[in-house]
Amino acid sequence: MTFRILVIDDEKNIREGLAEYLRTDGYDVIIAENGDEGWLLFNKGDVDLIVSDLKMPGLSGEELMRKVQVASPGFPVIILTGHGTIDIAVSAMRMGAYDFLSKPVDLDHLSLKVKRALEARELYFQHRRIEEELQRKKQFKSIIGNSRNIREIFNTINKVAPTKASILITGESGVGKELVADAIHDLSSRKDKPLIKVHCAALSASLLESELFGHEKGAFTGAISQKKGRFELASGGTLFLDEIGEIDQNIQIKLLRVLQEKKFERVGGEKTIEVDVRIIAATNKDLKMEIEKGNFREDLYFRLNVVNIHVPPLRERKDDIPLLINSFLKEFAQENGKSVETIQEKARSCLYAYDWPGNIRELRNCIESSVVMCQSNSISVDDLPPAFRSTSEEGFINLVLGARMEDYEKTIIQETLSYCKGNKSKAADMLGIGRKTLLRKLAEYGVEN
Repeated sequence: MTFRILVIDDEKNIREGLAEYLRTDGYDVIIAENGDEGWLLFNKGDVDLIVSDLKMPGLSGEELMRKVQVASPGFPVIILTGHGTIDIAVSAMRMGAYDFLSKPVDLDHLSLKVKRALEARELYFQHRRIEEELQRKKQFKSIIGNSRNIREIFNTINKVAPTKASILITGESGVGKELVADAIHDLSSRKDKPLIKVHCAALSASLLESELFGHEKGAFTGAISQKKGRFELASGGTLFLDEIGEIDQNIQIKLLRVLQEKKFERVGGEKTIEVDVRIIAATNKDLKMEIEKGNFREDLYFRLNVVNIHVPPLRERKDDIPLLINSFLKEFAQENGKSVETIQEKARSCLYAYDWPGNIRELRNCIESSVVMCQSNSISVDDLPPAFRSTSEEGFINLVLGARMEDYEKTIIQETLSYCKGNKSKAADMLGIGRKTLLRKLAEYGVEN
């Protein structure tokens, strides 16, 4: 990597001499004859360090230093000072300058300071990258999984979190849509502002309107005082609207206006209130179908669905079940003061074979119940809830010792395909192979497909 240095000095011989010397050290050097020109070059980007004279006509080195530090805090600037300007140079360092040199410049000394400044800058960026990576891992810690589906969701969250775009999270009940909303907010520039959540399905239309937009005193029976709505409380931050598909048409109209104009009035009020709120909505309904039925406004759908994140059901990401089980096992063992550490293989097979219609929420409840019922340090089939014990004999096949590997593989494929009721995609997923590979093996073994 070649570093680029910007040299600024109103004396031609000095700036060109410094530039030529720094080029011999292997740096890419650009020059400016005054602070104003230097500021323009800095703003074009791709500059790693500035070497600037302190006293120049127009924008002085001190003023340039101030502007650079506002635009890019910690950016390395080495100040060049003439006789009698040491106090000013020290002041510039208090504002963030990396170091200063007196004129006439000792070139060897300059070379050393430049090298150290650039090394410090690299260390700063390495440290920041590490912190950002740790922050990302921290934010994603609540979303457990490493399957391809989950990695794609992580990738999308990283892309959309820094933006202002509205996001619609879709998926069945219990898949973790709220956790995705949490991660988006925590990785956004609004992370220090409120994340306000509203579960739309839990409130009647009139209560939801008041909850979202607030109301004035006397707006309706029981409105004994003014109340701020969730939009006002979330201003500057994020508003998460869970089960957005449940809201009625009148509230949909008001919500559309807020998304378009960022304005609304409280219930019973006339004053227009402006807010800066990012909207993240979630639903377990097919909103396109709801639009066809006339239950949901198409224009509101497009406003909400700028970016769509679909969270797959647990049955489509079974690779994540072991990670989820281990996490929940540790959590509930600690919570209940029990020394449960493992799940017996037969019990695990029951859990892997189950389709989990209730998704992660159901798995979580299952592990909590099993930990509570377990009387040893390892959960057995008998510790599982009754609904799971009925599958205890499923998911097992008998193999004869000494048989050929091809026979084992053929039997496993046949039994898995039978268990999946002939669904080849599902069988391939359970076997951990691609669908084309499964079809090829079925043809090799002469299994009807």
